[in-house]
Amino acid sequence: MDFSVSPTLTAHMEAASQLVQEQLIPLEPLLLSHDYPSLMEEMELVRHKVRELGLWAPHLPESVGGMGLSLLAFAQMAERIGYSPLGHLAFGCQAPDAGNAELLLHVGSETQQARYLEPLARGEIRSCFAMTERHLAGSNPVLMNSEAEFDGSHWHLNAHKWFTTAAEGAEFAIVMAKTEPEAARHQQASMLLVPMDTPGVSRLRNISVMGAEGYGPFSHAEMVFDDVKLPADAVLGRPGQGFALAQARLGPGRIHHCMRWLGLAQRAIDEMTRYLQQRAITADKVLGQQPLAQAMLSESVASLQAARWFVLHTAWQVDNGDFGQAKAAISMIKFHTANMLQQVVDNAVQMHGGLGITDDTILAFIFREERAARIYDGPDEVHKLSAAKQLLKVAQ
Repeated sequence: MDFSVSPTLTAHMEAASQLVQEQLIPLEPLLLSHDYPSLMEEMELVRHKVRELGLWAPHLPESVGGMGLSLLAFAQMAERIGYSPLGHLAFGCQAPDAGNAELLLHVGSETQQARYLEPLARGEIRSCFAMTERHLAGSNPVLMNSEAEFDGSHWHLNAHKWFTTAAEGAEFAIVMAKTEPEAARHQQASMLLVPMDTPGVSRLRNISVMGAEGYGPFSHAEMVFDDVKLPADAVLGRPGQGFALAQARLGPGRIHHCMRWLGLAQRAIDEMTRYLQQRAITADKVLGQQPLAQAMLSESVASLQAARWFVLHTAWQVDNGDFGQAKAAISMIKFHTANMLQQVVDNAVQMHGGLGITDDTILAFIFREERAARIYDGPDEVHKLSAAKQLLKVAQ
């Protein structure tokens, strides 16, 4: 296996890192103070610069305006982009748009691609993905009460969803609902393309997450789809294919998340390093707390390095067509990297003391936002069981 970086990719990564440092990190105070209108206005200028540099949508093929990177190359690029919580939005590869674009690319009809994929890939619109329901385990896509019935010419969708990320301001949603109730358990659901201005679609609220409701791409909504009338061609892929498509979407999506978490963990480590270098140390701290803080730093770096190689190896497996072997690895990097991030950020917060729990640094924001890393796209416990099943199957 070869994780080496080509001169071209090296140049791209250096350009991305420079843009993050010079243009995104200075905008983070707007995010932390919830000045979203000013932030989004500035972000559009940054996104324009990203396009000028040829760094837009690194996960998508060149045929739709992306960079056409392999998964392994994107993993290395995404760590640099993910150094700031604003990075993936700035470079056109943020969730849930990244996964939705890949779904449309692989199974969307020509009409669907023209209407939804092309403007989404260009960053002209945003989208959302509505699957989770409040009283059912979001980790299992076969569990849902949402339904869509076909009357011979139109679909009639009824659903109540929550944690629909980035619904506010989205142009369309991909909604999971049961359309084939008599089929086998894993063939009952379909994915439906729903323009957000369709009658019957309503956003009840942005859910407050640890004290913050968020805004636009930084929000998580509760949604109702009340007898939403959709054309026959609103189905993405085939009726009853929803579960299979969800698995196909979530697999690469989990790798994408892990790539981003590597960047955030590196950011937390850099914050720790600067704090140790700049803080005035008294004699008692040198003899007491300072060695403990240094040990905390080295443990964090070791944890990040281990997670980094695990993620890169998994991306390499997928690129080389070894998805069977990668299936267990994807589950393992999901819980391993999420736990690594939580511990590293917690170390950084602890080291900063009272400063660490304020919004004077980016650490508290990462801590709040990414605690959910161990829950969304499947909680740790589900991924551990899934990986174990795959490992036992291979061992037979």
